[in-house]
Formats: sequence, C-alpha cells, structure tokens
Amino acid sequence: MTTALHLARPEHIEALLPLVAAFHEEAAIVQSEEMRRAAIQPLLDGSPLGAVYLIGPRRAPIGYIVVTFGWSVEFGGMDAFVDELYIRRAVRGRGIATEVLSALPLALGQAGVRAIHLEVDQDNTAAQKLYTRSGFRARDRYMLMTRKL
Repeated sequence: MTTALHLARPEHIEALLPLVAAFHEEAAIVQSEEMRRAAIQPLLDGSPLGAVYLIGPRRAPIGYIVVTFGWSVEFGGMDAFVDELYIRRAVRGRGIATEVLSALPLALGQAGVRAIHLEVDQDNTAAQKLYTRSGFRARDRYMLMTRKL
C-alpha cells in the first residue's frame, strides 16, 4: 500500500473541513465550523507556522495530518508537533497511519526538523501502540501542560 501525502492548499478547504469535523466529533472537541475554518485556512495559505497534509487522493482524501512548527534549544533547532491525525473510520486498520508516520519524519527531517512531538489520550491504547511502533516515546520526566488564553 502506498499512502500519498499531499500538501493541502486553499482549494482543498471544502474537502478538508468535513474530515476535521469528523475528527473533532470523535475526540469530543467542541468547535464551530467557523472556528475550524479560521484555524485551518492560514495553514492552507502558506503560514510558516504549520502545514496540513491530505492523506490519499487530493479530490477525495481519506484523512489528514496537521503539523505545526516551533524551535527547541534542547533538540538543536526546529521541531514539529503533530497537532491532529485523522483517518476515516471505514479505512482504518489497513496500515495507513503507520505509513503516514513513516513518511512524515523523512520529509520533515529533509526540511531541517530535529524532533517531532505529539500528544495522545491516556486512555487511547490503540493510538499509543501505533505511535510507539512509529518510534515515538513518552518522555520520563515530562508531561505536556497547557494554559489556554
């Protein structure tokens, strides 16, 4: 199986938003369509702060992954954060997410990214296994903390 990753562009917004809405529904993220559109659009317009990749065919994607960028002194340069990863329920279990998580580090590494981070629900053991198989490790002394503004 070859899972194509395509950098999403402004013309992909209408194909992307239903996928984001489906992910948010599954993850119990409450957000209006207007807020989703406002959060995604700058990334499609070329913001240097992140990117959205469509998974599968551009016209009928089967999923998406959002990656945001930062800087880490500890890791020696640019780092990335997998903000959202979603695969349509009907095509899960076929190794698609594994392929995405294998291809993404190669592409980001070539662009100078030194580390990729993500967070996973503590109760989502299936996702934890996927991420562990893909080379992600929990950091023993650290936990993600957030302050909403």
